[in-house]
Amino acid sequence: MRTSARPRGPLVGRQHEVRRITELTGAAQESLGGSLVLCGEAGIGKSALLDHVRQSAPGFQVIQATGSQFEADLPFAALHQLCLPVLRHLDELPVQHQDALRVALGLMAGTPEVFHIGLAALGLLAAAARQRPLLCLVDDAQWLDSASSKALTFLARRIAAEPVAMVFAVRLPRPVDGLDGLDGLDGLDGLDGLDGLDGLDGLPSLTVAGLSDGDARTLLAAQSHETLDEQVRDRIVAEARGNPLALLALPRAGGFAPPDPSPAPTRVERGFRATLTGLPAEARLLLALASADPTGDPGLLWPAAQRLGIDVPTAVAAATATELVELGTRVRFYHPLARTAAYQAAGARERRLVHRALGAVTDPVTDPDRRAWHRAQAVSGPDDDIAVELERSASRARARGGVVAAAAFLERAAELSLGAAERVRRTLTAARAQLEAGAADRAAELLTAVGSSGLDELQDAEADLIRGEIAFVREGDGDGPMFMLRAAGRLALLDPEQSREVYLQALEKSLLVGRATGMMDRVLAAAQSSPSTSPPRAPDVLDALSVLGAEGHRAAVPLIRDALDGSDGAMWTRHPALAVTLAAELWDPDVHATIIEWLMKDGRESGSPLVLRLGLAQTASHAALTGDLDSAMAAVAEEEAIADATGGTSVMYHRLHLAAMRGRREEALALFETATERARSAGQLVANVHWAEAVLNNGLADYPAALAAARRAVADQDLFIATFSLPELVEAAVRCGERDAAVAALESLTERTEASGTTSGLGTAAYARGLVTGVEDHYREAVDRLAQSPMLPYRARAHLLYGEWLRREGRRRDCRPHLRTAHELLSGAGLEAFAQRAADELRATGETARRRSGHTRDQLTMQELHIARLVATGATSNEVAARLFISPRTVDAHLRNIFPKLGITSRRQLRAQPSLGST
Repeated sequence: MRTSARPRGPLVGRQHEVRRITELTGAAQESLGGSLVLCGEAGIGKSALLDHVRQSAPGFQVIQATGSQFEADLPFAALHQLCLPVLRHLDELPVQHQDALRVALGLMAGTPEVFHIGLAALGLLAAAARQRPLLCLVDDAQWLDSASSKALTFLARRIAAEPVAMVFAVRLPRPVDGLDGLDGLDGLDGLDGLDGLDGLDGLPSLTVAGLSDGDARTLLAAQSHETLDEQVRDRIVAEARGNPLALLALPRAGGFAPPDPSPAPTRVERGFRATLTGLPAEARLLLALASADPTGDPGLLWPAAQRLGIDVPTAVAAATATELVELGTRVRFYHPLARTAAYQAAGARERRLVHRALGAVTDPVTDPDRRAWHRAQAVSGPDDDIAVELERSASRARARGGVVAAAAFLERAAELSLGAAERVRRTLTAARAQLEAGAADRAAELLTAVGSSGLDELQDAEADLIRGEIAFVREGDGDGPMFMLRAAGRLALLDPEQSREVYLQALEKSLLVGRATGMMDRVLAAAQSSPSTSPPRAPDVLDALSVLGAEGHRAAVPLIRDALDGSDGAMWTRHPALAVTLAAELWDPDVHATIIEWLMKDGRESGSPLVLRLGLAQTASHAALTGDLDSAMAAVAEEEAIADATGGTSVMYHRLHLAAMRGRREEALALFETATERARSAGQLVANVHWAEAVLNNGLADYPAALAAARRAVADQDLFIATFSLPELVEAAVRCGERDAAVAALESLTERTEASGTTSGLGTAAYARGLVTGVEDHYREAVDRLAQSPMLPYRARAHLLYGEWLRREGRRRDCRPHLRTAHELLSGAGLEAFAQRAADELRATGETARRRSGHTRDQLTMQELHIARLVATGATSNEVAARLFISPRTVDAHLRNIFPKLGITSRRQLRAQPSLGST
């Protein structure tokens, strides 16, 4: 960049911004890393602030990346820029992370574990920062490719214990309404204007607003090469609206023209284009060529210019005289608007010419994807050869985890397809890729474009299947079942086996997104109306569910067990959410645990975030139902870590199960409110909330509230939730004198648990029966059966209910052992509401319950507890860091907080803590 184009020295009117950045870099020098996103309109001075921090951070290593609208579809393009200067440290990482990063950056072939790429990059930057603090500057972050954006956001959230500072500059489409003059307020973190930037909106941010009139005049006077008339100066200041780029460019870009109501950056860009219009044709073509190559590599620019027959020395002289570009060891434009103006100033024919030239000089071996992209931009009509090349690029991008890039390549391949059949095939593939990339709206647009004409029956079914999946991921869109059931119906005669699989997919997705209410009836009705197959097939899970709906649990349970107990575990692999739901429906914690063990093993071995998160959520739910709240909290913490690492939203149901069992009123109610709001806005199932409310309120002895919640929970007869809500309904109804409701709920519970035949189900039904009948033998049966059950909360409640009954019968001596057992089990497990109930009952007998000593889970956060448990098993900081997607230094920082909380000073003492069991 020319010195005259980017002035050095103090920045005018940016004292607050400079102070914030200085605080950031100062903290990083003390190993308190952090990030800051500078937001503002084009030309407002974000790049100047990045230049300032680069020059004013002595002792820092500086690495940088720049987003490019021309590379927004190339996966990890910006991450490659940032990591390239420190790749010498790659060998210091674990081999798994080395390989993940090499594959992501195109340095080796393979398929990385996508959510390990960010951790590998974190390790690379941490290794580089061991020598001296690291400053990472990312300009034009609004144009980051999606994969890089997610990886860099991951980094920014996890450098708190590293000597690393990250500063992003993001162009907002317009000044943020209502924030004029409020630059410098610290309350702008998480600015809404960053929505859609793959997570940057969650980082600390600062709006860079326009300069005051006084500062604008100071800047204009300091940078103007000529004395301006006072009236002209006033007009420029007024029109620039505090935009520094406009102040510097308007005098030569139309500053003397009549006032223009359009925003200053638009006028500046038009001014740049006016400057370009006066250039010789070859100079304009050279600038168009430079603007079309986002790498800024002269090794591409000069050969491409020669292919176009440009007189390079003459064109360079004319182009650089504009001060819009520097053509040296790197190609740099004065401002992104100048690059855009240079590209748009060229006509369509010239743009095709420059892309053709760049495609010709780009190495097909080392950079095949960029070559394919240039070639695709160089043609104006169909070209099957280039379409095939783009499909290969899509495959490479997908293998590197770049699903967004794969979707873009496929979409362009479809546009360039000569034959209708290939165009339809590629468009459907592109729609599927866009959906996988999270661009549901774009996927829907592609399906609209392809229409229904020209589709064969299988393609019609595929289009409906994609439409259904789009609807399932859209909040409030209830058309998912309709499209998926229609797809299954289309496949019924073409591929009956696949048709039934799609029916199960519809049910599985309903469970995964929490919209299962009423879905099973629709799926089963559609499946039963499908033509029968020949020869007859063996009964499957759809048949089992049909029997469940028509004939009840006694007839259906054998078929459900056959589906769950398949020797190859195929149902678990294809439909894990449905499998764990059915296991819970049978009150079978052992099968539930077996499926969870498979989920966790497969999730860790395959690196699938979806499978691993489902496994962790189910681990938390199972742990809550068996009274192992420490394991539940650890699983919640790890699931949240993976959700954050992959840019997903943490699921809620396992947190609800934990909160219900823990029994802390205020914490639980706040979570219930959040979950209910999310469920209503997304049209999701709220039955989990109702069950959790029923459990919580029964523990708190607020039986009217428990009764209302339990009735809502069983109303729609959702699998698992309705079944587990029946004991809560029985207890609350009995306490409220609603005998008919209690009897009806007991009959339903008895039918289900007798059919499944598990000790957990039979024991729970037995104490519910005792509540209704008041017969002592029923309570005894519950205590005896549940003694063999891993479901501690229900075992403890059997003792609690029996003890309460005995006390009310006046048998004070007999009730105390049961109440003591209940209190010991409940308080030891941390089920605080039910434990308090047991303590109150003991107090009523004249005996004081022993106060529970402070437990580790009460002193540590969920993440601290998980780290402590992992370290207690002997895990190193590196191993814990890999598990939780944080840096080893962050693990050590957590340990420095954990030790004083627990009154210890070493890892050895941590391993000796009795409350830190195995994970």
